[in-house]
Amino acid sequence: MANERILFMKHIYLNLKRFDVPTEYGGVNRIAPVADWAEFIVKNTQEELKKYDPAQVEFGMYFPEIHLLNAVKARSEGSPIKVGCQSVYRADTAVGGNFGAFTTNRPASSMVAAGCETTIIGHCEERNDKMGILAEAGVTDTDAVNRLLNQEIKCAISRGMTVLYCIGEKSEEQEQWQEVLGKQLEIGLKDVDTSKVVIAYEPIWSIGPGKTPADKEYITKIAKFVKEKTGGMDVVYGGGLKQANAAMLASIDEIDGGLIALTRFQGEIGYYPEEYLEIIQLYMEG
Repeated sequence: MANERILFMKHIYLNLKRFDVPTEYGGVNRIAPVADWAEFIVKNTQEELKKYDPAQVEFGMYFPEIHLLNAVKARSEGSPIKVGCQSVYRADTAVGGNFGAFTTNRPASSMVAAGCETTIIGHCEERNDKMGILAEAGVTDTDAVNRLLNQEIKCAISRGMTVLYCIGEKSEEQEQWQEVLGKQLEIGLKDVDTSKVVIAYEPIWSIGPGKTPADKEYITKIAKFVKEKTGGMDVVYGGGLKQANAAMLASIDEIDGGLIALTRFQGEIGYYPEEYLEIIQLYMEG
């Protein structure tokens, strides 16, 4: 693993999942029509984010693919927002080689051409999807998922993107958390230039309605483990940076930022730009 680190002190990421789906279709989008959704998010956050020193904090937003062009187009001069995609395919186009025979997949070249600077890889939802496909073929080896993710990370970096690489353990894996997370790091980052990667820790066992959130002691323990295992890579909390835990996470020296998704968990749940900005303020001032 490379020794050179990304120079930012903090990393605040936003995973917009499929928050573009309107409520009448079962989604949580109440903020803008689908055609204007990405533009609305960028324009209603970028000016406020400019007050933060870009040498001390970076802001990455991971949009569903259909919204990338609008998100990039909406950025103003000096916008601190890095537009990102939700993972890339494990193979890529090449001059004199594959010109794009990747139906349904998103090669890193196409994402860079669309304006992406960063990507999120290995989110627990992506891991579950890959594991489900492998299970249909009779494969139960989770190392296979880590190997596929390793290929994705290499493709993204080779195209000049930075990567937010997610790791985490399920409830049935908690007793073996060191082995599970260790393999996700060792296999996922094998032969990778880690100066282009930030780690996001997702305590999968604690995410979701009715589950007990991971506490400060547990998060600190994991963050220390990751830093020891990787030689000091930056680690952000991927279990959901929100108003309720912003100050707590900010008080953990080993945590270098967080991953935001939903901003409202009761009533009209969903993502709201003004609440996103409030969470960032709470964390940065915590």
